[in-house]
Amino acid sequence: MKLADQQPFEAAGRRPVLLIVEDDGDALDAMATTLEDAGYGVLRAANGLEALARLGETDGQRCDLILLDLMMPVMNGWDFRRKQQAIPAFAATPVLLMSAGAHLSTVGGELDASGCLAKPVEIDDLLDVVKRHVGETQ
Repeated sequence: MKLADQQPFEAAGRRPVLLIVEDDGDALDAMATTLEDAGYGVLRAANGLEALARLGETDGQRCDLILLDLMMPVMNGWDFRRKQQAIPAFAATPVLLMSAGAHLSTVGGELDASGCLAKPVEIDDLLDVVKRHVGETQ
């Protein structure tokens, strides 16, 4: 889904915008649909390289939170995070890591992540952690 398919950003009272970076199409669709139904704006990317392109499509508008899978083809989560942190406009965007790995909290510290979600991601956990980081939608 392209940014043009999303509702436009509004200067005041706009809904929070999330970028989900996940190579499993079914998981990506399920998370995106859940968050869209909850009222969040959602951008989707299947890998880190596509995620960088999505951030570039925002025309300087703020992405409020990135949900980042670590293990992906083309560009993994570690490489994406390093590149994201090197772009001043997006360096401060909080990132929640998603992985089935046992050492998720250790990796979260290494990548300066705002939090971690164990996969498979439970819907209630997803909604709770997003709400904690960006607030509820209107």
